[in-house]
Amino acid sequence: MKSLYRFGNGSADGRAKDKALLGGKGANLAEMASLGLPVPPGFTITTEVCRAWMAAGQSYPPELGAELRAEVAKAVAELGAFTGTVFGGADNPLLVSVRSGAPASMPGMMDTILNLGLNDTTVEGLAKKSGNPRFAWDCYRRFVGMYGEVVMGVVPADEHEPVVFERILEDVKAERKVRKDSDLDEAALRDLVGRYKVAIRASAGKDFPTDVTEQLWGSIDAVFRSWNNPRAEVYRRMHSLPASMGTAVNVQAMVFGNVGDDCATGVCFTRNPATGEPGLFGEFLINAQGEDVVAGIRTPEPIALLGDKMPEAHAALVATSARLESHFRDLQDIEFTIQHGTLWMLQTRNGKRTGKAMIKIAVDLVAEGKISHEDAILRVEPSKLDEVLHPTIDPKSRPARLAKGLPASPGAAIGKIVFTANAAEEMAKKGETVILVRVETSPEDIHGMKAAAGILTARGGMTSHAAVVARGMGKCCVTACTSLRVDAARGTMAIGTGADERVFRRGDVITLDGSTGEVFAGPLPLVPAQLSGELAQLMAWVDEVRKLKVRTNADTPTDAQTARAFGAEGIGLCRTEHMFFQPDRILAVREMIVAADEAGRRAALALILPMQRGDFESLFTVMDGLPVTIRLLDPPLHEFLPHTEREIAEVADAALGSRGGTAKVTELSEANPMLGHRGVRLGITYPEIYEVQARAIAQAAAAVSKAGRSIHPEIMIPLVMVPEELRRMRALVIRVVDEELAAAGVSVPYTIGTMIELPRACMVADQIAEHADFFSFGTNDLTQTTFGLSRDDAGQFLPAYLDADVLEVDPFVSLDREGVGALIELAISKGRGRKPGLKVGICGEHGGDPASVELCHELGFDYVSCSPFRVPIARMAAARAELHARTRGGKSS
Repeated sequence: MKSLYRFGNGSADGRAKDKALLGGKGANLAEMASLGLPVPPGFTITTEVCRAWMAAGQSYPPELGAELRAEVAKAVAELGAFTGTVFGGADNPLLVSVRSGAPASMPGMMDTILNLGLNDTTVEGLAKKSGNPRFAWDCYRRFVGMYGEVVMGVVPADEHEPVVFERILEDVKAERKVRKDSDLDEAALRDLVGRYKVAIRASAGKDFPTDVTEQLWGSIDAVFRSWNNPRAEVYRRMHSLPASMGTAVNVQAMVFGNVGDDCATGVCFTRNPATGEPGLFGEFLINAQGEDVVAGIRTPEPIALLGDKMPEAHAALVATSARLESHFRDLQDIEFTIQHGTLWMLQTRNGKRTGKAMIKIAVDLVAEGKISHEDAILRVEPSKLDEVLHPTIDPKSRPARLAKGLPASPGAAIGKIVFTANAAEEMAKKGETVILVRVETSPEDIHGMKAAAGILTARGGMTSHAAVVARGMGKCCVTACTSLRVDAARGTMAIGTGADERVFRRGDVITLDGSTGEVFAGPLPLVPAQLSGELAQLMAWVDEVRKLKVRTNADTPTDAQTARAFGAEGIGLCRTEHMFFQPDRILAVREMIVAADEAGRRAALALILPMQRGDFESLFTVMDGLPVTIRLLDPPLHEFLPHTEREIAEVADAALGSRGGTAKVTELSEANPMLGHRGVRLGITYPEIYEVQARAIAQAAAAVSKAGRSIHPEIMIPLVMVPEELRRMRALVIRVVDEELAAAGVSVPYTIGTMIELPRACMVADQIAEHADFFSFGTNDLTQTTFGLSRDDAGQFLPAYLDADVLEVDPFVSLDREGVGALIELAISKGRGRKPGLKVGICGEHGGDPASVELCHELGFDYVSCSPFRVPIARMAAARAELHARTRGGKSS
């Protein structure tokens, strides 16, 4: 296999389409080189090599190793020839960077080495060649620190401690009485290099290598190793990226932003990644290297100021950025370096962005004629819509702010302060909402950032690690809050000085506004999200494309109104039992459950009837003109049973006289209630329960119909396992509903169907279909019964299965295609084979999961149903599923 691809000097072996082989970074470097843009020359070692290296136990297979080493040596020599330098040369040394590059963007998750090729000899050559000894020793101290940490594993033992080399740097700055790294002179930098080497020897037990070839292969191996570091694994799980992809390694000739004041480094976006507003957005640092910007160690300057300080380089950057956005037809995230006034492009990739920005950019690119409506839909990740559909801080209730930083990622976050990633994860597992507060974040904080509701940092900028990762996650984030002083070891943060100083401790509550960068003490009131004009436009295109209908799971008029505002086309699941838990009803329900005979149950049900009728009238009114699927009582009776002695006595007095309450509760308890006396089994054993519910539905439909509204009730019988259950309950419902409608003198069309929740129901779906007008798959229970998992108990071991890749995804989050999906496909085939045109939907929580929605589209569903706030997500996922089907040439439903 070809293991190495070259780029630079106006040509390249690969192109942007080769991301799977070259990784995103390598493929786009090749593309930029092919476009004739100023890209330092280099080469990419492919992801195939990474996979072979991992398969061979983190070593190179014999048939690959010698050949690869020869190829790398040849390519390095060519880089020297291109640049007029020599790798390891004493007079004019070639320095290179070694960077990762996965097929999918994983910013900051893997490792990078800069300035590779320096040792005690070559640093003197670099000093002489550049005429700037301070620059040469600055590069050397950076390289030794980076190599020591990344390759030789010199890291702090405790997460509260600063990075070893950072601590040494701070000590030297304090001794020299300087504030900035750039204020250190040559002598101080020489001192730093010496101290770094001592630290490496003490920690790693061996010396920093002086052989440049050893340095290169140590760095290449470290980048491959970083593919499986903890932060990369967490990131892959968060974004459902397969571990099998591997990473490429990019080796590239160095260009320097730290030679002097006519040099700079920066990161920019072709549009604002937080808001989507057009115009170059980003930051830069004079006399610095790229890691200084993204690591948040120094607070950079806005990109607009580059025009004042380096007008020619700024003009070149503006033009090149515009060209890249036009070429890739998307927001670009660009890394650049300016060396002695000359612009060099180090990376471009499609930029991470917030949900708000994702929507605006997609709509704006359509308006600019760069992409089509269909392209815009495919550019928006359905799950990112979640960010714009949740509450923000109430503008009428904003107190004086504590502090203000940069609005790095929008939204509101309220939570308890924590100072470490581990604490954030631990508290989140206990159900606490937390704000992660750091001086600056590092890639090792990824698990805590995921767990936190928001992130606050004292340092960094709009393109720092915290900002980029938070935007990718859709987390509220405020960076560069310069008045913030964090003491993680003591568990405190302070804002202000002197008499105005306020100190907050671990566990105190603060509120962040990521849209303004403001920080507030305590929790603030929130207001519902408002749909933007861009979102409304995008959703109009979505609805033109999608074939799959989207309904909502709603039990209350408020939920129904919310879902309808978000575009729901009906109710796919109304859980009637949720209406029973209200304080004014639960006693009557419990009386019905513990009643000694049918007469007692009917007496209690008589109290419940008007309550249910009122519930259904409200839902029918809100959903005027749209279908409403009402599931008859489903959960095990134990969920309604009293638990405290007072509650048991209260039920006993009402239903059983003064005795027998505890005995009755004990009698009704079940060892495995989810597979017990529930669903249609209640209707078979106590038909009066379903009879009263059907009567309430019919009476409500009649009343609302008389009020001039269009009613479409769909009555659903849950947990059917044999056709006879559904045949009997269908007959009961038809008898009762027809009686009530006739008595009211109205005609209301209605249908009767069933939830398919059991593997056996899937196997005999053709027989069940004889008695059903529709199937609705209850995929929560179908997953539970197919896997043999209790969803209530699986949380004790499922995370371990996911961490160990025993399961790729949680089957309760995303539908299992091979098992549950196969059963669903079988049931649909059998059902429609017996009854062509049978309506099919899904009403489990999977109805709002984009991957599950795509499967439903492929299987020919008529609709999906999900929670109100996920309705736009399901609509978007349905449209994307249709476009994917067109691309594949497959059927579209």
